[in-house]
Amino acid sequence: MYEGVPPRPGGVYEFCVDGQLSGQVRSSGGDTLIMDIATGEDRKEEGPVATIVAENPPSPERIKDVEIWLPYNELTQLVELRSEAPVAPMPRSTPRWVHHGSSISHSSNAATLNGTWQVIAARGSALDLDNLGLGGSVLVNPFVARTIGDMEADIISISLGINVVNSDVTRRRAFGPAVHGFLDTIRDRQPDTPLILISPIYCPIHENTPGPGAPDFESGKMKFIATGNTTEVYRGKLTLEVIRGELFAIVAQHRAEDEKLFFLDGLELYGPRDNAEFPLADSLHPGAEAHQEMGGHFISVSNDELA
Repeated sequence: MYEGVPPRPGGVYEFCVDGQLSGQVRSSGGDTLIMDIATGEDRKEEGPVATIVAENPPSPERIKDVEIWLPYNELTQLVELRSEAPVAPMPRSTPRWVHHGSSISHSSNAATLNGTWQVIAARGSALDLDNLGLGGSVLVNPFVARTIGDMEADIISISLGINVVNSDVTRRRAFGPAVHGFLDTIRDRQPDTPLILISPIYCPIHENTPGPGAPDFESGKMKFIATGNTTEVYRGKLTLEVIRGELFAIVAQHRAEDEKLFFLDGLELYGPRDNAEFPLADSLHPGAEAHQEMGGHFISVSNDELA
């Protein structure tokens, strides 16, 4: 939890049987990590070990595919796992989708993990999701490209841009070559896997205003603002509009030799019209309803792109 702002509710553990949600349990107990977002300092308050119980829905005796979905906003340390019946790992039976993105992909501000846009999209597209969402850390790091390239994947997607802007870590001159290198590293390992490069979704505070982003302490709620100066864009500072243009041009260059590389405009997942109906929960992250919309948009748009 964050110092000085209302505490977030405890994480939700979800249980699915044969692909259908069968139960949800909100966590209790456990340690609490308290962070001061102004200084970056944190402290831990220890708590008791919690027991989460999943009720097994009645059904004829048969083998069932049971999934346990952990909270995206908590760290879970497994102390013990008990079952009233024998359990064994299930083999993969659907195509594997490897996705890398920011806290928006990490799932921030969604209601539960099964309510995040990429899980909704995966279920709707019959894909087995491996989510490499890294909150605040999608910075075109080479080790991430190597990791993705070495993973078993039937489809790969990269959602890129917002963290480069709100962390203000690079400029336009360096951004393009970094993305070219990132894609080349993946392609060196997986030359034929369909790869979708997704530009940033709509975020009014950073559309035309560079970073860095910062918490807005005066609002009394957890919100963010952009602190950059629009006059610095001509010097190479990045905005979301600039990054969308750069990513589109990069994909166009690669497409001459890579027909399985695709560009997905993030505004098709969440654009100004979506923002008017479902505003960003904290001026940066989509809320629960927006995640639902984004999941549906991804299904329709990606099917058209990959057709």
